[in-house]
Amino acid sequence: MARLPTVEDVAAAAGVSRQTVSNVLNSPAIVKESTRERVERAIAELGYRPHMAARRLRTRRSSTIGIHLDPYAGGISGVVLDRFVHALTERAGDRGMRIQLYAARSPAEEIARMGELTDGGEIDAVVITGTFHGDPRTRWLAERAVPFVAFGRPWGDDDVSDPAHLWVDVDGAAGTRAATEHVLAVAGPRAAFLGWPVGSGTGDDRERGWREAMTAAGMAGERLSCEESVGGARTVAAELLARDPDVDGIVCASDSLAIGAHLAAAAAGRPTLPVVGFDNTPAAEAIGLSSVEQLPEQVAAGALDLLMGPSGNAVDPRPAAAGEAHVLVEPRLVVR
Repeated sequence: MARLPTVEDVAAAAGVSRQTVSNVLNSPAIVKESTRERVERAIAELGYRPHMAARRLRTRRSSTIGIHLDPYAGGISGVVLDRFVHALTERAGDRGMRIQLYAARSPAEEIARMGELTDGGEIDAVVITGTFHGDPRTRWLAERAVPFVAFGRPWGDDDVSDPAHLWVDVDGAAGTRAATEHVLAVAGPRAAFLGWPVGSGTGDDRERGWREAMTAAGMAGERLSCEESVGGARTVAAELLARDPDVDGIVCASDSLAIGAHLAAAAAGRPTLPVVGFDNTPAAEAIGLSSVEQLPEQVAAGALDLLMGPSGNAVDPRPAAAGEAHVLVEPRLVVR
């Protein structure tokens, strides 16, 4: 078996002292940038991994980030969060950090679990998902000064210039704007939108992108709504096609809604009606539907950058300063 690289090996490869390597690993801010980059290159080339147990004893940190594991609810679009958690785990491991999954069935239960983990010193920070208006989890974390970042913006009046906390999100409006522009270009001016009931921050953001694209084109389309359900979307889309058989396409807030709309179009004798989803799930790919790809791997990288810095290996969150407390990932439209 090949010998694992040591701190001494890294120091020799980088042409620095053992203490300098230790400083790069534990206090990178005190190391000259050019030296830090040289040491980081040597670490990457050698595949060096700090001994986690010794590091935890030395720094009195757990080197662990907690994240809530959403309960399995079936459906289609949950694969996005699965990809996010996988990417977060992989990228955290590259920085010498671990991910601790915990389960909870409600925000109150999640707060209780976060309290147990932070009080017990089992985690250094938290990543929360599925933020919403008035989210009690973010308030609880902020009041207790627990470092955290949210996958999902605070949904305040101005989350960029007056941020409530660190957050990373996908620009849903940019995604549906691109989807709508595609439908207008390839099909015609009558592009409808099928989203969720008003009041969902994510859903309202995705609707905004459709409205902006339609307004820019001088068009006005019909807005449809239903809960996240293939069956519900099929019913709503079938009703639209029955009263307006000349609609040119449908932009949807999720792949589940898009699949329902596609089934309705096929049943109405319009199997080639352009329908665009959101999430780019394997189900949409299998059916051949265009969809907006969220790029959860970039979201995971952004979350860790906010919590640890671009190259840090310990939790050191940046302040929630105007314009610097967020990473907004622009999704890409996958046309099929």
